[in-house]
Amino acid sequence: MAAERRRVPRSTYRLQLRPGFGFDAAAGVADYLAALGVSHTYTSPYLQAAPGSTHGYDVVDHSRVNDELGGPGAHERFRRALSAAGLGQVVDIVPNHMAVGTPENAWWWDVLANGPSSRYASYFDVDWDPPESKLRNRVLLPILGDHYGRVIERGEVALDWEDDARFVVRYFEHLLPVAPRSVDDLLARAAASCGSDHLAFIAHSLSRLPRATVTEPVLREVRHRDTRVLWVQLARLAREDPGVRRAVADEVAALNADPDALDAVLDRQNYRLAFWRTAGRELDYRRFFDINTLVGLRVESAEVFADTHALVLRWLSTGAVDGVRIDHPDGLRDPRAYFELLRAGAPDAWIVVEKILEGDERLPASWPVDGTTGYEFCARVTRLLHDPRGEAPLDDLWVELVGDGASYPEVVHAAKQMILRDVLAADLTRLTQLFVAVAEQHRSWRDFTRHDLQEALAATAAAFPVYRTYVDVAHGATPEDREVIDVAVGAAREQRDDLDPELFDFLRFVLVDGPVDSPGPVAELRMRFQQLTGPVMAKGAEDTAFYDFVRLVSLNEVGSDPSHFAVGVDEFHRAMADAALDRPRSMLTLSTHDTKRSEDVRARLALLSEIPGAWAEAVRRWFERNTRHRPVDVPGWPDPRMEYLLYQTLVGAHPLDADRAVAYMEKAAKEAKRNTSWVSPVAEYDEAPRRFVTDVLADEAFAADLAAVVEPLVDPGRVNSLAQKLIELTAPGVPDVYQGTELWDLSLVDPDNRRPVDFAARRHLLDEVAGLTPEQRWARRDEGRPKLWVVHRALRLRAERPEWFADGAGYEPLAVSGDRAGHVVAYARGGAAVVVPRLPLGLAAAGGWDATTVVALPPGRWYDEMSGSSHPGGDIAVATLLDRFPVALLRADDPDPTTGA
Repeated sequence: MAAERRRVPRSTYRLQLRPGFGFDAAAGVADYLAALGVSHTYTSPYLQAAPGSTHGYDVVDHSRVNDELGGPGAHERFRRALSAAGLGQVVDIVPNHMAVGTPENAWWWDVLANGPSSRYASYFDVDWDPPESKLRNRVLLPILGDHYGRVIERGEVALDWEDDARFVVRYFEHLLPVAPRSVDDLLARAAASCGSDHLAFIAHSLSRLPRATVTEPVLREVRHRDTRVLWVQLARLAREDPGVRRAVADEVAALNADPDALDAVLDRQNYRLAFWRTAGRELDYRRFFDINTLVGLRVESAEVFADTHALVLRWLSTGAVDGVRIDHPDGLRDPRAYFELLRAGAPDAWIVVEKILEGDERLPASWPVDGTTGYEFCARVTRLLHDPRGEAPLDDLWVELVGDGASYPEVVHAAKQMILRDVLAADLTRLTQLFVAVAEQHRSWRDFTRHDLQEALAATAAAFPVYRTYVDVAHGATPEDREVIDVAVGAAREQRDDLDPELFDFLRFVLVDGPVDSPGPVAELRMRFQQLTGPVMAKGAEDTAFYDFVRLVSLNEVGSDPSHFAVGVDEFHRAMADAALDRPRSMLTLSTHDTKRSEDVRARLALLSEIPGAWAEAVRRWFERNTRHRPVDVPGWPDPRMEYLLYQTLVGAHPLDADRAVAYMEKAAKEAKRNTSWVSPVAEYDEAPRRFVTDVLADEAFAADLAAVVEPLVDPGRVNSLAQKLIELTAPGVPDVYQGTELWDLSLVDPDNRRPVDFAARRHLLDEVAGLTPEQRWARRDEGRPKLWVVHRALRLRAERPEWFADGAGYEPLAVSGDRAGHVVAYARGGAAVVVPRLPLGLAAAGGWDATTVVALPPGRWYDEMSGSSHPGGDIAVATLLDRFPVALLRADDPDPTTGA
């Protein structure tokens, strides 16, 4: 396929669709987005999701668009509105998992009703033969609020016979299907009581259905056909014969009144109801991380791929959609095979993947995709805003506050061990079972105990330096895979010197070089191990360590390593030049629906690296002042980590009201998992954040002190925001504007960052901003006008001169001279030049720009899209360039300066 045929967006704008902001509402902002300058909308998933979904990642039906967003009619109106506005469309899709626990997922409902004999049993990643014999050929459903026996004795679970004569099991809001053979005795008793031969025939026929364990296609189809016919007959009989209906209803009531009888029916189901706490150790299906209601799909199957992607591929083939964002590819069994299927079905589509790269890791070259969704870019730009001189004093403050000098790698390693032990123990158990099967095949290794094998697996998974490797059956291990596995196995061997070193050699052999007897335990262990290390990293780092190691939380971002404090200008330039050559079509982002805090919060917090001394004084003062607000009945809360996180959050998102601050800290306390967690909540520690945060924010003296600390950071933080935003909009790649962030946005982690956006206000500001002078835009900065102007003008320049930013345009650092050169980032893209400041507090403390100069711009006139000023080529003083506006975007073709300035 010719590369130039790809429908690559110039830029995207992320819209979070939800009930209340569906297709029609999104259509209503199409003209605004076009005027802003983006080329494509980029929507959250909008295939049919679970009822009430606010995000769309819990898909229940891939064959239709979400009715709660307006359904097919509104979707078509949305498409037409985009077309009329000249916009394309990029859609977020979810190949890894589906939502369960609702009848709307017909595939899963069929699996629960029919077990291994279901047509869709192979669609889901269910282990039908787990180590626990009680779960063989059953799905564990950990939905009960208490132990099964207690729930049954209290009568909280019941068999229902609904209006359409359908049997279901009901547990509060949960509805579950009934295996057809399991009600044969009940119907037989009802037939005897009312004297109905027809009902007796139905009961007898149900008892003779092929069992749920049959998988032969002929018998499976007989089971499905006969079940369908018998249910129809029962419904008709119940409608036509009131005596039958009363008899069945009476038997159902009697069954529900008898815990033993109800238990006997439940024991015949293809699922096992269980206390929710059993999920961590006994669950027999792969989940999305630790979310029990999201079950893994076997999308590597051509049949499953076709059934889950038919609608999306049709949109891509007709041009209704130009590109897709692939959610969580690391959850897939074989990402490369999946992307090859996707690319074959959509040869011209722009495909970006939510792949988190660690350190110097690169996207696998074999994947036929355009790039990532940009977390590695976000990490680089964020670190560019940090002063490396602040690292040591902030380290000292951190140790002073928490009394613990553990490094971030040590914290995340301990968190990963805890995740494996508690949250993902069931996944580790399944892997261990496979490892045992592999060891049994080799005389050299068969004497390793199950315990030792499990410990080696856990130690190696916890030591993984990246999310996962991509060894597959067809291609084997790449050099990169081998290096990652060697590092992990070597680290695990050193950390677990109590285990036989040969055990780790054995594991390495299996993961890299062992015979691939596919299908077989070696291949299965290898593939499933790779599906485990990603969730271990994500839960250990993003969802635990990021809330526990809070030295400076502007660095605690998805795709970032908080132990990497800062990057200098030269290092940043090298990374951008490399990106221009490697993946120039990757998405660039600063804020997403998953980021821990918005780009503007991070930009303000980065300033603390420039003033570590003053910051330490303020923090010590606040710790002492707020001692009076600590709950005396909850000893140890807030622990110093949580309290320090609160102060950083209040500074970064100021002004932050109590409700939002409480919601954030409640979530943070559970994620940190020190005193409470989502899995093991502790009531007193769940209430403590609300009391402490509310009392602190109601303290007028503290509030005044907080405001006094924040006020000098507001404008420098905005300068940081404009600098990073202009870089994002002009760097190699496809920039994305997360909804609402064209103005200042001080949002925290979801759901805070998914609050409704006031598009009417933004439309009004956009209509006005072009008519203002640079000085007027900055004077009205509280309204967000400077940021809106940067976004608008940079996007318009990309639209007017796409060749300057497209593939092959390159990235050329511009030389800067003078004592303040380290405070400047300057580069050229085609006929455009970008000049932005960094470390603004240090710059001000040094007395300003002095004689700092951008050296040797090509001859001619350069027009600044930001200030409206024109400049000659050659050497230009930075003070001159940034005199009227904090950042500069120069274009070499010098249009009429009266247009837009």
